[in-house]
Amino acid sequence: MTTVLEHEIVLRDGAVLRGHDDGEGPAVVWHHGSPQTGALLEPVLEATRARGLRLVSYGRPSYGGSTPRPGRDVASAASDVAQLLDALGIASAAHMGASGGGPHALACAALLPDRTTGVISVAGLAPFVDGFDWAAGMASDTTLRAGSRGREARAAVPEERVDAFLPVDWAALEGPWAALGRDAGRAMQDGPDGIIDDDVAYASPWGFDPSTITVPVLLVHGGLDRVVPASHSQWLLAHLPTAELWLRPRESHVSVLSSVPLALDWLRTLP
Repeated sequence: MTTVLEHEIVLRDGAVLRGHDDGEGPAVVWHHGSPQTGALLEPVLEATRARGLRLVSYGRPSYGGSTPRPGRDVASAASDVAQLLDALGIASAAHMGASGGGPHALACAALLPDRTTGVISVAGLAPFVDGFDWAAGMASDTTLRAGSRGREARAAVPEERVDAFLPVDWAALEGPWAALGRDAGRAMQDGPDGIIDDDVAYASPWGFDPSTITVPVLLVHGGLDRVVPASHSQWLLAHLPTAELWLRPRESHVSVLSSVPLALDWLRTLP
């Protein structure tokens, strides 16, 4: 059994990025949702180890010991990840993002095409753009809508207590994905800055055009999702020329993570 290594990567601007690295083999970068610390989650570790893949992750700014960066956009993830890969001696990698990690995985595909072998977005967000009813089907869009008005507006909105999860989600959090719930709790103990900056980034211009992505993209979404409705992946499918969509009609926001092993199998079929 390999040991997960933790790294403090000093970026070119002097900021610290907290990274995590497991094993050897073809690399997959895990982009966490909101809020998470960036620590490697046991169900993902089990799935990558079983397939001989090297799992790498990191905490976005303000998460898990990474230096805060107010005003960051989604595109900034590409530069952070490029420097993380350089520090770990990794030339190219695939990317997998869950929920809010999806846009950040897509940023790497768009802005690091020569270093990206493929992307998986599970329950990921689409951009906040004209002509798309971004909030349709969401249990609540209060904090994200505030994020579209800037950081000050988002910071003034208290965290919501809307339960958007369905019984299948709670079963996943009480069972195979319990580590995700524990990690989210640890992330929130460090304060709200990470999720505030995430929400502003999601609901503001991302800093890249998804339609320019040329690497293979797999979109996976639960048809019952009320946190990020499946319409988001459907929008991405229509605007990503290399994408395919696995719609899982009986799954919701957390329970759809049961697809991670199958999605990694898809990744291994890529040339």
